[in-house]
Amino acid sequence: MFISEAFAQAAPAATGAADSPFGSIGGMLPILLMFVVLYFVMIRPQMKRTKEHKALIEALAKGDEVVIAGGLLGRVSKLGETYLHVEVANGVEIQVQRSSVVQVLPKGTFK
Repeated sequence: MFISEAFAQAAPAATGAADSPFGSIGGMLPILLMFVVLYFVMIRPQMKRTKEHKALIEALAKGDEVVIAGGLLGRVSKLGETYLHVEVANGVEIQVQRSSVVQVLPKGTFK
């Protein structure tokens, strides 16, 4: 009686991302940009370091002076597939994994 009937009005067509020039990619652009930045800031440098370390390990030879991951200095005395023997003092030889070599030092550094 006091309440009149309400009718839904015809709503205008919704304007969204479909009408924009970029389509639905415009909403995803910030996320894509974050992945590109992440690749160039974190992933690519790590892959480069890994590649350099692998080349360093493959190039090891008997007599090379090396630094091991724990900070130990020594001279390579024997080479194996996955392990190598490092002489850290006269008559003191340790066996370590090849991947634990961090750096190859210039000749004459270790005495």
